[in-house]
Amino acid sequence: MTLKPSRRSGVDPFLAMDVLAAANRLKSAGHPVISMAVGQPSEPAPLAVREAAKTALDAGDIGYTDALGRAELRRAIARHYGERHNIDVDPARVAVTTGSSAGFNLAFLALFNPGDRVAIARPGYPAYRAVMALLGIEVVEIPVGAIGTLDAAHVAAAHRVKKLDGVLTANPANPTGAGLGRDAFAELVRYCRDNAIALISDEIYHGLTYGGGETSALDIDDGATIINSFSKYCCMTGWRIGWMVLPEALVRPVERIQQSLFISAPDISQRAAVEAFGARDELEAVKRRYAANRALLAEALPAAGLPLAAPMDGAFYAWCDISKYSSDSMAFSRRMLEEIHVAATPGVDFDPVDGRHTMRFSYAGSTADMVEAARRIGVWLERGG
Repeated sequence: MTLKPSRRSGVDPFLAMDVLAAANRLKSAGHPVISMAVGQPSEPAPLAVREAAKTALDAGDIGYTDALGRAELRRAIARHYGERHNIDVDPARVAVTTGSSAGFNLAFLALFNPGDRVAIARPGYPAYRAVMALLGIEVVEIPVGAIGTLDAAHVAAAHRVKKLDGVLTANPANPTGAGLGRDAFAELVRYCRDNAIALISDEIYHGLTYGGGETSALDIDDGATIINSFSKYCCMTGWRIGWMVLPEALVRPVERIQQSLFISAPDISQRAAVEAFGARDELEAVKRRYAANRALLAEALPAAGLPLAAPMDGAFYAWCDISKYSSDSMAFSRRMLEEIHVAATPGVDFDPVDGRHTMRFSYAGSTADMVEAARRIGVWLERGG
């Protein structure tokens, strides 16, 4: 019998991960690679988080939890919204997930049917597009240009052309790092509410904004579906732990789907994540390093001929225009890695239409690495790239 992969398996690759794999191969061979390819904090999880994990390991009673997560963690997440946003969230509406990735899968399955139309920004996080396509959801990619993220005008224009069933927005956005201020974001959230468009708000880069506060969609509409994660601000990518805040009508559907798909998020990560909320001082110190890296690259990359293609409002990404040097971001990425051992992600990963002229650079690494990466890139481009 000849094995025949399904049509679904032909999903587009996540190029950031392909670039990371290539960088890791070079690093294993002894090359001095600097990775700016993925949103991977270079700092470990906070000390209290790691200590809690050790305690759980020593106790040895790690197992399944309730599908919606450990009660202690759900209460801690609910308290977080009270303390940071002055929002009263019932812990019963919180679902703990295996990273934000599982949260998106659960949201798509609970909210949408095959054939439903869901809008996302272009450029945008490629897994949105890939997973929804796998589920038979029609993805409506809206080009957002230099603004770097969806706003109400974008959504309204698309909805007038043909009715939307859902909108997925990120504020701050990946890959651009762009964000909307409170008033503009509130306008987007209200437009979705008033037009019966299901809103999923990706808030995984909350905590990582540099020009002021940040607004949760829950501030505007209690019916929005919120997805967040301990990965970025809390430096816990490999722990695979995130959460959702759900409208009451979605709690039981998400619980049922979680029971079958994932059973529960990892118990050890849940126990440890409770401690992340008490590690604010430690995490703010990490954020100050990101801010220094941001300032460095905001000057160095344009000076090297790679102007910013969107504002660096938050997250830890610089979205740059490479058209002075290349019209093929995949080839540009490959050459940069091979010739100067700097890894960054080609824009076509995030924008299959216009991304050939752009690159995403992550500044989540150490400041020393950012200084050296900027130096290598500047010298390389001065020589013609």
